[in-house]
Amino acid sequence: MSDCNKLRDWMLNRREALNARLHNIKKDVTRKASADWSEQAQERENDEVIDALGNEARIELNKINLALDRMNNGEYGYCVVCDNEIAPARLEAMPYADLCIKCAEARDSRG
Repeated sequence: MSDCNKLRDWMLNRREALNARLHNIKKDVTRKASADWSEQAQERENDEVIDALGNEARIELNKINLALDRMNNGEYGYCVVCDNEIAPARLEAMPYADLCIKCAEARDSRG
């Protein structure tokens, strides 16, 4: 199970990095707006990009937390839909995967 420990360490490090990113995004978004109108327009465009990055970080952070919970409960590495084992190569590529390839492809084909 050293692979599991390696994946846990990766997720813990990634979680720390995502929390730091979210902290910096929050700091950036709550900054005082520029007095110059043209600069304010640029700042608003930048805020939209920063907001999107923050949303992506929150989504990934949630997936990591769920995977860590599954590890703690002994459910990690098994598909949440069909209970089959998730291929080790899939977990290596995406440690917080909660679906086997078959179920992930079925979900993607449904849209």
